[in-house]
Amino acid sequence: MRRATTLVALTAAAAFGGFSATAVREALDNRAHAATAPVPMAPAPVASLPMAGAGALPGAVEGQQLPSLAPMLQRAMPAVVSIHTKTRVQVRNPFFDDPFFRRMFPQVPQERINESLGSGVVIDAQRGYVLTNHHVIEGADDVSVSLADGRTFSAEFLGSDADTDVALIRIPSGNLTELPLGDSSRLQVGDFVVAIGNPFGLSQTVTSGIVSAVGRSGIRGLGYQNFIQTDASINPGNSGGALVNLRGELVGINTASLNPRGSMAGNIGLGLAIPSNLARDVVQQLVTTGEVRRGTLGVDTQPLDARLARSLGLPETQQGALVARVHANSGAAAAGLRPGDVIVEAGGQRITSPMALHNFEGLQPVGTKVPLQVLRDGRTITLNATLREQPRSLAGDALDPRLAGATLAELPETLRQARGQGVLVEKVASGSRAAQNGLRPGDVITATSAGQVSDLASLRSSLAEPPRQLVLLIERGNVRGRLVLQ
Repeated sequence: MRRATTLVALTAAAAFGGFSATAVREALDNRAHAATAPVPMAPAPVASLPMAGAGALPGAVEGQQLPSLAPMLQRAMPAVVSIHTKTRVQVRNPFFDDPFFRRMFPQVPQERINESLGSGVVIDAQRGYVLTNHHVIEGADDVSVSLADGRTFSAEFLGSDADTDVALIRIPSGNLTELPLGDSSRLQVGDFVVAIGNPFGLSQTVTSGIVSAVGRSGIRGLGYQNFIQTDASINPGNSGGALVNLRGELVGINTASLNPRGSMAGNIGLGLAIPSNLARDVVQQLVTTGEVRRGTLGVDTQPLDARLARSLGLPETQQGALVARVHANSGAAAAGLRPGDVIVEAGGQRITSPMALHNFEGLQPVGTKVPLQVLRDGRTITLNATLREQPRSLAGDALDPRLAGATLAELPETLRQARGQGVLVEKVASGSRAAQNGLRPGDVITATSAGQVSDLASLRSSLAEPPRQLVLLIERGNVRGRLVLQ
């Protein structure tokens, strides 16, 4: 069943990340609000400041210097860069299906260039590594980086991870300033932080605030989530910029702003940043392997409602992830997890729901050893599991001959957040058995005649013994339907 949500709308999810000059993208992608290249604004009149001795603020009070962020920012700001992307978009005009019009109007452009602006942070001056958001450079044909000193370089794409919205690019090294990576796990609510970026195309803008929350999750449409929440203003163009502590250490990558009324309502103090520790782990994998490999327990879970809690002898208000199935040869099977167990804690993190467990797993690399707190037969036990890698895609005929020609993949996290559980039909070969059976690229399989489908592992497990008649429940756009496979 498709889950409905009434959570606060995410405005400019990455919002507030880069600008997109495409109205279509503005309507469909809540990660970026459309805006063309900034128009120079005339400066507002500024009243002349009083000279020292004529009412100016003193430099010190009772011998103590007034506190200022300026010394720290002088060191940190040169490491924050502006990122400019260009994307070529094909323009289809139905008139040009006719050779006559193509011959009569040969000069009409068949493509347009969309330009976008965002921010980034130099994290390794010797190698020229620049950290930014995936959505800032996603699909770009050309990426350039402008430094605070006015230099501009073409950037080389090294890799990105859409599910955590982290990307790594490289520019020529030489006389660069880098920001040291801080330990985001030490952040506490109330710590002072500063956001540095290029909002609205304005270079080198600084806003300050405090850490409003840590470990923020449960936000629709933003992939794996463990955000730092801050009331420092994060506006369009800030995405990929730096969130720094008062020591000038990078503790987060600004990625989104929550605003129920849209970006034109202005900042309301609900900004989100990717923790630096998470970004560090993603960068390490991108540099060493070029991709991000995630571990998983290998279980199917379901919500624990009052009825199920009573049947297990638990309080009706008990929260957790109820294990419905343990996949063979999985980390969960090796650890001794059983159907009927309720996972309430993983790696020291409280687990209140299946989505919380899925989010936790998605942020851990392969091989991570995870202690689990589990309720079983009215007792709390501790199990130790090692997360194992699961394939991100499979050929359909590896599961069932009736799926031959289809490539099946895990749902991207943004799609999973919006739709819930399922498996994505990534490709369908023309003329294949899967195509003849009616499967199309973009279909989402949510169940089969063998059971519910939460992810690729559950689909593979449910088809371990192929049913005589294979029926798929699919979602295609906003339509749900059934396919009987021959």
